[in-house]
Amino acid sequence: MGYRWVVLFVGALAQGTNAAVFLGLPAISPQLRDHFSLTLPQVGLLLGAVNLGTMVALVPWGVVADRRGERLVMTIGGVGAAACLAGAAFGNAWVAGAALLGAGLFGASVNAASGRAVMSWFGASQRGFAIGVRQTATPLGAALTAAVLPAVAAVAGVPGAMVVLAGATGLVALAVAIWVREPPGAVRASTDHGLILRDPRLLRLSLASGLLVVPQFTTTTLLVALLHDHRGLAVGTAATIFALSQVIGGAARLGVGVWSDRVRNRIGPLKVLSVVTVSGLVLIAALDQAPVWLLVAVLVPTTAVSVCWNGLAVTEAMELAPAGRSGTALAMQNSANYLSAALTPPVAAFVATGVGWPAAMLVAAAAGVTARVLLQPWRSLRASSPQNSRNVS
Repeated sequence: MGYRWVVLFVGALAQGTNAAVFLGLPAISPQLRDHFSLTLPQVGLLLGAVNLGTMVALVPWGVVADRRGERLVMTIGGVGAAACLAGAAFGNAWVAGAALLGAGLFGASVNAASGRAVMSWFGASQRGFAIGVRQTATPLGAALTAAVLPAVAAVAGVPGAMVVLAGATGLVALAVAIWVREPPGAVRASTDHGLILRDPRLLRLSLASGLLVVPQFTTTTLLVALLHDHRGLAVGTAATIFALSQVIGGAARLGVGVWSDRVRNRIGPLKVLSVVTVSGLVLIAALDQAPVWLLVAVLVPTTAVSVCWNGLAVTEAMELAPAGRSGTALAMQNSANYLSAALTPPVAAFVATGVGWPAAMLVAAAAGVTARVLLQPWRSLRASSPQNSRNVS
């Protein structure tokens, strides 16, 4: 009965550690810029390398997880990501970029497999909550990184910060190897993955998810730079505000998971959150030159809402999949997310510096509006999905 909570804890820990890389690194974007002598858009490209690598590798990792299980996939991926992060500690910006690309390629294993591990141990009535816990680890990992990594970088430089991330990633890979296993009677799949990848509902959900990542990564990537470079706050203060927004967003991920369980619907809450995010982005654009405390008062909750929706889309994607193929379905949905996550930082930074910070927020708002339109004609298939009847305790 209790072992499923062990799997959930270790899966969430792996997810949070992975998030420390692709979401936490923006907290030291000023140090990265100074260390490598980069412009803000170039820092965006450097940070986007992790997401690009993740996007490329997600589906292959998902297929392997469906065939070979989560423990093997996450252990190999975690060890590889740790090695790449250690490599990023040395060399110039090109070396660091290649190493971060490799960290994304290996780190994708966590995104493809940890959700499958959690879903296989929890039934439909608790799945929104369980996936919410797993997804909550993402902003919490980013928040912890934002609170700690700038201080590490101030003392030990960017190389020291990379070594710390590498060590944490390696330790979590060891925890996965020791404690993660599949439930009795777990289904393994070997064929028909192509049918999943061509499912029109999954494709539409993936596209909408990718569009909702644009607001998420616009706010998270630019928050520190906006408050430090544009509005003059100290780096430490801006990083603390970033961390606060991630903590709130993490708590909200847990809350929206419970919400979706109670209403027995994932897409309805997702629609509501998309509207709230768009409204907040428009308000941020309007408050660009307002007193900084007022801008922060809107920026923090908007950033939190922009990061809290992911668990809903993740759960819906896996519930659309046939039994034993949730890893592939999750990888497909996440691929669109990471494509947007790779493109959004440099594009948003370019728009912010070339056109204006309000323009960057309005572009993100437009992506959110498009996602909301795509989600409008949606009828959940939870009741008929074979994944929904499984409840292993």
